[in-house]
Amino acid sequence: MQKIDANETKVLVGFDQASSTQFPIEGGCTCKAVRYRMECAPLFVHCCHCRWCQRETGASFALNAMIEADRVTHVGIEPELIVTPTESGRGQTIARCPTCRVAVWSNYAGAGPLLRFVRVGTLDNPDLLPPDIHIFTRSKQPWLLLPEGVPAVLEYYEREDCWPADSLARRMALLPAIAAYQAKFVS
Repeated sequence: MQKIDANETKVLVGFDQASSTQFPIEGGCTCKAVRYRMECAPLFVHCCHCRWCQRETGASFALNAMIEADRVTHVGIEPELIVTPTESGRGQTIARCPTCRVAVWSNYAGAGPLLRFVRVGTLDNPDLLPPDIHIFTRSKQPWLLLPEGVPAVLEYYEREDCWPADSLARRMALLPAIAAYQAKFVS
């Protein structure tokens, strides 16, 4: 792998880090009322450094594992769904524990409830899903050093250049349902 310079736009293809993890894996909120199980590896894991994610999380970045909603099983109480604004103006729905208020995943407007962005930090063992890519590094905190060997881009990237073939195939299988959702709910 090449050394990553966050001042340049580079896409470096790494290995599928989740492929060596045994699934299913579980996670949930702090009070353990909301629990979930990821039945398989996520499509891809983003470490987003945009200012919007920084503000929403109160941290330097958001670490989200993208996975089809039907591959996430609820094993605790149902989370509360809260619609919040996004920089794009299209909004997102954040699933939070109604008791301790911890966010366990988000659904963005594009795919709606069909695709979840699971907060990796809510996994029982978050070490299992390190980032596949760092995005929006243009606005990362200047003191944060990105690890060598992990792809990093100034803004966003082309899926076909970065995602593993099996994740691209899973996305293709989901596209008809996303198109139907968008036709019905997105103007």
